[in-house]
Amino acid sequence: MRIAFINATRKWGGVKTWTLDFAERLAAFGHDVRVYGRQPEFVAQARQRVGHGERAAFGCDLNPAAVARFLRAFRRQRTDIVVLNIGKDLATAGVAARLLGIPVVQRIGLPEDIPQRIKTRLLHAWIRPAFLCPCRFIADGFARSLPYVDPADVHVVLNGKTPTTAPLATHAPRRLIATQQLNPDKGHETLLRALSTIDMPFELHVVGTGSDETRLRGLAASLGLAQRVLWHGFSTDVPGLLAQADIFLLASRSEGLPNTLLEALAQGLLPVSRDVGGVREVFTPQLEPWLLPPDAGPEAFATVLRTALALSDDALLAARQASLEACRTRCDLDAKARELECWLADQVTAYARRQ
Repeated sequence: MRIAFINATRKWGGVKTWTLDFAERLAAFGHDVRVYGRQPEFVAQARQRVGHGERAAFGCDLNPAAVARFLRAFRRQRTDIVVLNIGKDLATAGVAARLLGIPVVQRIGLPEDIPQRIKTRLLHAWIRPAFLCPCRFIADGFARSLPYVDPADVHVVLNGKTPTTAPLATHAPRRLIATQQLNPDKGHETLLRALSTIDMPFELHVVGTGSDETRLRGLAASLGLAQRVLWHGFSTDVPGLLAQADIFLLASRSEGLPNTLLEALAQGLLPVSRDVGGVREVFTPQLEPWLLPPDAGPEAFATVLRTALALSDDALLAARQASLEACRTRCDLDAKARELECWLADQVTAYARRQ
């Protein structure tokens, strides 16, 4: 297949990681994959990983110049299917694809990613995209948020990661890690308050930046955790930091299917997480003892973390192997890319039959 991926967003987010991961695998499977984007860093990564990345100017919705540029690009490639993001992607590249009779897939990242607007509804009615979601939780919420969308047009392919093949090890003291942005909704305060009540050896590694960083640093100091928390800030090597840890922490109050969790499973970390969004969809029964209710507070986290920190080396390694197995069976990148490949081929065939 000749596949074009489009992303008009200005900042890096989970959809860009998803695009590069899956575009890279589809290219490795032998497909002609093109990636068009606005952000220079994204385009550079696409060139390196996928073999093609091209800067695209989008302008306003329905911009004739942008539509014309995509018309030329799709004609050059003889594109079979276009996979795009929400927003300007549909109103430029989506329009060009519709004019050329090319099927369109719109990737949805959160249940209410697309607000109800007359313009968007009209574009959806004309272009008739299929919708791709990274988990069932998002698919169900998205279908509810736009009542005019036919649930049959909403499909799920779980996000994927490549499980590590490196041997797992344990550390003393145990190394805990949180890799979410330091924003209030990510629940770092709950983690700090929980850990402040635990009189057992541990290190907490906090990766990322955000609006709550200064307050959280002050809170950690006031709770007596200053010597036990390492603040890494922004990192371009999150998998490398995860590989040096034992236990992954996710206390977010709301999520879709968090990329940070999948990265942790791929590195074989024991995951302690709130049961929010699509988290349960990648937790196997062996991991469910580490899954807390959505409203779990510091006391509930502290109870589970004491259990995790008390595990022997052998028991911790067994729990970490269960995480790797969850990655292999629920969200292995090659398997999910093959699933996407088959679904995209079905979309091309079904679209041709409708013409």
